[in-house]
Amino acid sequence: MKSTPSLKPDDVKKEWWVIDADGLVLGRLASLVAARLRGKHKATFTPHVDCGDHVVIVNAGKVRVSGNKANSKVFYWHTGYPGGVKGRTIAQRLASRHPERVIEKAVERMISRGPLGRRQMRNLHVYSGPDHPHQGQSPKTLDVAAMNRKNKAA
Repeated sequence: MKSTPSLKPDDVKKEWWVIDADGLVLGRLASLVAARLRGKHKATFTPHVDCGDHVVIVNAGKVRVSGNKANSKVFYWHTGYPGGVKGRTIAQRLASRHPERVIEKAVERMISRGPLGRRQMRNLHVYSGPDHPHQGQSPKTLDVAAMNRKNKAA
């Protein structure tokens, strides 16, 4: 009789992956990264344990969105003051000082909310340029563009 394996936090083996986001479609990249952070790509996936991998994303400022979403999709927030609703488009956010926050928020909204989701989000490392300080972990390259032709914006 076989039983379903249930990992304990000490048994988890985490790997490091690096993804070049240059020209990739934002939503497709975010869903793939969210699955990697949760560990759903592993046969030993356990829902209540942080069994996902570390993901390093470089060139976050060069990510693309399909259609006219770059100029039409607006993200709103409230400052806390009366009449303090503000908004920015994706194009404005990508052109700002911190373009990596676009990918961080897209992935964060695909991860479950709660203590486990916050722990899994600590395994995401996003950088706007081509360099990252995680060479010591010898990350493997994950070619997202080669997985599906729709992952790369035309």
